[in-house]
Amino acid sequence: MQTAKQAAKQIIDQVSDQASWDDIMYELYVKQKIEKGLKAVENGLTVSHEEAKKRLLGNAD
Repeated sequence: MQTAKQAAKQIIDQVSDQASWDDIMYELYVKQKIEKGLKAVENGLTVSHEEAKKRLLGNAD
C-alpha cells in the first residue's frame, strides 16, 4: 500500500502540464474521498440502499 505522499506524487504526475492548482486539488480531494470510502467498506461502516432511502426520506417502515 502506498503512502499518502506517494499517492499525491502519482496524481500530480498524471495530471496535464496545463492543470491548474484547482485541478490538482480536486484530484487529490477525490482520491482522499475514495480512500475514505473504501476504508469504510472494509470496516463494515456502510448501510444498504434501502436503509439510506429510509433515512433520507424519513420513512419509518
